[in-house]
Amino acid sequence: MPMTVVATRNVAPRVRGFLASVMCEVAPGVYTAPRMSASVRERVWRVLRGWCSELTADQGLVMTWPDRKLPGGQEIRVLGGPPYELVEHDGVYLARTDLTQDERFQLARDADEDTPF
Repeated sequence: MPMTVVATRNVAPRVRGFLASVMCEVAPGVYTAPRMSASVRERVWRVLRGWCSELTADQGLVMTWPDRKLPGGQEIRVLGGPPYELVEHDGVYLARTDLTQDERFQLARDADEDTPF
């Protein structure tokens, strides 16, 4: 049974209370369970998914645990915002987000400045 970790951000008190009832809160909003079985982990995830289905952009949680079959050797599940997509690249998970219009403009400007003429 591998270590399971949940990190939360601005979630409701009942979510934190629930997590504290099944895991150890090792830092504010960070919960660990060194020997959580897969079936218990799935039940915890179902509860969290039900309670956290409509989180705002400043709220969220991440659950992770080791899984040798997956890129980076871990499973990662995310609820809430900010919105991003986990993508696998060369055996590692990367978080991909869309750039804002300002970020696109800045990148284009920086690229133009780096181009020697």
